[in-house]
Amino acid sequence: MLQKTPASPPVSDLAIPHAEGVSNDEFRAAMSRLAAGVVLVTAHDPDDGPRGEDVGMTATAFLSVSLDPPLVLVSLRNGSRMDDLLTDVPVWAVSILAEDQRHVAGRFAMKNRVSDRLLFADLPYTRGEESGAPLMGGALSVLECRTESRVVAGDHTLVVGRVLTVGLRTGNDGPLTYFQGKYRQLS
Repeated sequence: MLQKTPASPPVSDLAIPHAEGVSNDEFRAAMSRLAAGVVLVTAHDPDDGPRGEDVGMTATAFLSVSLDPPLVLVSLRNGSRMDDLLTDVPVWAVSILAEDQRHVAGRFAMKNRVSDRLLFADLPYTRGEESGAPLMGGALSVLECRTESRVVAGDHTLVVGRVLTVGLRTGNDGPLTYFQGKYRQLS
């Protein structure tokens, strides 16, 4: 069942200092010491233009939630294009990036871009059968998901998705990781 996300709090409410005394900079520094996998979240917006438009964003806040049923969670910044799109489009995809896909992660992490159309232009991908979203070629694995629930958590929305399809790449390549503000490889 898809649950609508309540309106985002006003920006002024987000600037209130933390009552416990932890500043944004302290919290960010502490969390930068947690290594995270890097994924590309994608969706197809059928209402953008005559053929629709593909949308993508890099995320490091992605995790497995449940095996039965198979559920994953991704954290989206409130008011981001992906957050707005997944409010209306119930199916989306995730590509778990390989260590040689740093360029893909960096490309889709850019802020204030006008259109995603050019970002996908020279990248190898297939279109998911369930979601219609781009699935990155060369990714370690790809998943297509349907939104089960959305939970507003501070300045982000946690989107829980039921995994509909999975594709796995063969080989021994490692994952792309993010640690202390930089993309890294396991070594």
